[in-house]
Amino acid sequence: MKAAVWYGKKDVRVENVPEPPAPGPGEVKVKVHWCGICGSDLHEYVAGPIFIPVNEGHPLTGSKAPIILGHEFSGEIVEVGAGVTNVQVGDRVAPDACQVCWDCYFCKRNLYNLCEKLAFTGLMTNGAFAEYVNVPAYTLFKLPDNISSEVGALVEPLAVGLHAVRQAPVIQGDTVVVLGAGTIGLVTLAAVRAAGARKVFVIEMAKARKEFAQKLGATAVFDPQEGDVVAKVREATGGLGADVVIECIGNDKTGPLAVELARKGGKIVVAGIFEKESSMHFNSVVFTEKQVIGSLGYAGEFGPAIDLLSDGRIKAESLITGKISLDDIVEKGFEELINRKEENIKILVSPA
Repeated sequence: MKAAVWYGKKDVRVENVPEPPAPGPGEVKVKVHWCGICGSDLHEYVAGPIFIPVNEGHPLTGSKAPIILGHEFSGEIVEVGAGVTNVQVGDRVAPDACQVCWDCYFCKRNLYNLCEKLAFTGLMTNGAFAEYVNVPAYTLFKLPDNISSEVGALVEPLAVGLHAVRQAPVIQGDTVVVLGAGTIGLVTLAAVRAAGARKVFVIEMAKARKEFAQKLGATAVFDPQEGDVVAKVREATGGLGADVVIECIGNDKTGPLAVELARKGGKIVVAGIFEKESSMHFNSVVFTEKQVIGSLGYAGEFGPAIDLLSDGRIKAESLITGKISLDDIVEKGFEELINRKEENIKILVSPA
């Protein structure tokens, strides 16, 4: 079968690889319909390895580079292994990307995104930029008929945004700042709105992304190239700053900026994946009793994300700005998202 394989920084190759074998006990084989290019995929392409193991096999999966990328996907089950009862052949599904041990301290408390042996599909084991992929049955969530396979590929990033909102948590009436209006920033904006935030300010520079944020209900969008965004947020909040700030970029400058944007006693949720270290004076946290909270992936948000899409509280179709074939994933996918960020949000890849 054809697949997009990561070999190293700026080295992703579309090539023929063996189709996954018949699924083992507790596994299923999924025929991939659509797979979105995630910011994590871009980080691995531009600056990897970040998550991908290269020297030793991963402790849970045994996998190491070269790795088939791709974890934001939807598909149809074509084969099930022994003992699988939660899904059946023909079901359309959106798989959670977390493969875990279920035996460590964190898994036993259902904090499975913190598993001691956590493996992300498409980063620590072969993923869905391919015609078929085998995944554990426990990762699968059925898609209702009113969610298309294209939108089904957006369940994973929406779960990321929803988890960040719950980490704060955002409550009704809060004033929130979201840093970044890429896919994660925009789905976080949508989740913040669904949570009942009173005002949501978005920090973004790219023209198309600013427009998307406004369409999704941002109270205002502030561009750091056009003035002091900290001053603008304080002016818009009566001099206080935001109750909650959610960082969705992962830039060495945006982490410290997120702390500045929060009010005294406010909360900063960091959901971005960083390529570089940041520098910050911790007195800005100590003297103001601000709380800085990490947010990694999700831990139980797939079901709620599907419900939000199914009942129309969140509409995600407009986030899909491109659909390409697997053959074009480097030029019209990775390079397009890197070089033409102004015009793109989510590009979906079809293995066909």
